[in-house]
Amino acid sequence: MVFTNVEKAFVGKNVPKFPTNIPFIAVDNFPLLGKLAALRFIEWVADNPEGVISLPTGKTPEYFIEWVKRILSQWDTAEGKEMRESYGLHLEKRPSLSGLHFVQIDEFYPISPDQHNSFYNYVQKYYINGFGLDPNKGLFINSNDIPLADGKSYNEVFADGIIDLGLRYREPKNKIEELKQRSIFMIDDWCAEYEEKIRNMGGIGFFLGGIGPDGHIAFNTKGSDPHSTTRLTYTNFETQAAAAGDLGGIEISRHKPVITIGLDTITYNKEAVAIIFAAGEAKAQVVADALEKKPSNLYPASVLTRLPNSRFYITTGAASALKESIYNYYTATPWNQEKSDRAIIDCLYRINKYADKVTVEDLLEDEYCRMIPNLNENTVDEVVKSITDKIEKGTSLWSNEVFYHTGPHHDDIMLGLLPHIHRVSRNETNKSHFAVMTSGFNAVTNTFLINILESTLDFINADRIEMLNYPDFFERGYAIKKDKDSYHYLIHVASGNKIERKRAFAHRIIRNFIEIWGIKNKEELKDRISEIVNETRNSYDGEKMSAEIRLLKGMIREFEEELVWGFFGIKESNIHHLRLGFYTGDIFTERPNRERDVEPILQQLREIKPTIISLAFDPEGSGPDTHYKVLQAIAEAIREWSKETDMSNVKIWGYRNVWYKFHPAEATHIVPVSLNAMGVFSNAFENCYLSQVDASFPSPKFDGKFSDYARKIWVDQLAYTGNLLGKPFFYQNKSPRLRTTHGLLFFKEMTANEFLLQARELEKSIGG
Repeated sequence: MVFTNVEKAFVGKNVPKFPTNIPFIAVDNFPLLGKLAALRFIEWVADNPEGVISLPTGKTPEYFIEWVKRILSQWDTAEGKEMRESYGLHLEKRPSLSGLHFVQIDEFYPISPDQHNSFYNYVQKYYINGFGLDPNKGLFINSNDIPLADGKSYNEVFADGIIDLGLRYREPKNKIEELKQRSIFMIDDWCAEYEEKIRNMGGIGFFLGGIGPDGHIAFNTKGSDPHSTTRLTYTNFETQAAAAGDLGGIEISRHKPVITIGLDTITYNKEAVAIIFAAGEAKAQVVADALEKKPSNLYPASVLTRLPNSRFYITTGAASALKESIYNYYTATPWNQEKSDRAIIDCLYRINKYADKVTVEDLLEDEYCRMIPNLNENTVDEVVKSITDKIEKGTSLWSNEVFYHTGPHHDDIMLGLLPHIHRVSRNETNKSHFAVMTSGFNAVTNTFLINILESTLDFINADRIEMLNYPDFFERGYAIKKDKDSYHYLIHVASGNKIERKRAFAHRIIRNFIEIWGIKNKEELKDRISEIVNETRNSYDGEKMSAEIRLLKGMIREFEEELVWGFFGIKESNIHHLRLGFYTGDIFTERPNRERDVEPILQQLREIKPTIISLAFDPEGSGPDTHYKVLQAIAEAIREWSKETDMSNVKIWGYRNVWYKFHPAEATHIVPVSLNAMGVFSNAFENCYLSQVDASFPSPKFDGKFSDYARKIWVDQLAYTGNLLGKPFFYQNKSPRLRTTHGLLFFKEMTANEFLLQARELEKSIGG
């Protein structure tokens, strides 16, 4: 393989021991990934000023876009020159992007190009206008420009929102289906013409794309024909779940076909530079499949083996399942107990043998177990002791602690730690605080908002909201006794009275309306609720609503959070809604800054003086980018607090949930989870997180509620360690708690300094 000057600056002198089918470069974090891609892009443009480019949409390109603009804008500055030299971009003249020809990769169909969540809109905003490209040299997928039968618009042809691609293969049943069928064939013709235009330009010269949860590139999902071209097609569940956040819920993305360039489109130009970039451990397996397994339609990105200039740019987390990374994990640093734990647990799972049946010969046959120093008949017992010690830590008692549990979004804390929190909160010497860092309004669908507002209006019209008749309610009464709403709701979780639960929710909605809009009386309240219902009904799914409606949606999530912790007796005053300002609802949220985002956390640390801080430990952005940015803000707040406080006794608990998981060897604490705890968990989630019960924004790895997926993870984690510990360890244990174990929850305890180190210097990157 031959790396360019830019790539050499990132690769260094390391020669891979296990070459992959497609070369890869691994970097430490998400921002650095964007910098690498940006430098390589500019390097290519210098040699191909009128070349054909195809660039990605979504959240992954955030730092790529930022670095391209920064490098070009700082070209003649001393800082810019120094940065270019240090990264191998040896160019004197600033390249111009205006001569490039742009090809849009894909698009949902149909979607208005004016919607902010259309890829056409994204391309125009961030690439054509943002990079200063010539729109006349571009090929775009604009739903308005694709002709349909009888000159009709897509709103007329597909008025019911249904595009049945089966009409390609059967006779239409009526006039409407006949119109749809003719239109689908016309879309197919348009796609063929789009493909021909790309090939007439010589094909794509520079392709940059992400990789989906099923391994897709563009919208070529798992199973796509490697010889596929531009087409209108369906997607699979994994892709629909990943797109749910863009489209306002999976109920929209499930039924939305896509137009995508094909795998053969991407590889048509054999000289093309084709780069796939990916961040986080959640992408590790699909990356390994594409790079190490035989090319197959099961691994769409493996088609890039056709191109000598193809590359994968990935973070160390995304590279973690590669043989190269696994080998380096075991060999690059001195051996420790964690490595022994991982090697033995993985081996037992692979060969499906229990610890008491495995032999030294079995371990010597394993390529990693044989590396264990002084491997002998006691080695497995040492690993068993290591894991049981972690279980002992997970079941130990905590007293006189002040917990500051933090979550990027509502439900993150619950999904990550609830069974453990429930247990330690029973000790009345402990104090627990819960801080949700963002408003979370994106997780409330328009449909949910309309339903809850119409229900509230019905209660008002039926005169079932007594507090509206209090003489000072609209002046000051609305702001007091909010905790009564939670109690009203939860007492009727117990009674099973759904109507009264809805009425309790209506109480909080009314208080929110008065707070947001300054409502003065009942009639004004009814009018404003009706206005918001109409405004929401006339908005497209996924649209960025007004600031007031975003606030209202966020306050719905906040009430749900209060209900969850009210389930466990936590006072409303101990539940904190920080609403950090970087969370805006835009495609790219702002970077956290000191005054707006760090100071509120720092102030709470000063006031609460926690002895244990829990946080979603996602240093590479495996889940939503909000996790990564919240981690930046918390890391900076802890760093600042450490300057004025003795942190020697402060512990950091890093948890993970439905986005990615700890290996049992990584965790410091293993918490047994009983069927009873799972039942309490499900009950609390389903009764309190009403906006999430229908799973509008599910994990791409699980078609259902996050609570069901979290339970599955706990069960799977028990199964993964089962070969080591054996079933009798649990069901014959002298401890009643361990005898009830049906799942395991992992978390990692760190000192403040260890956390800041493992967060990969995020406290530095917050400023840059």
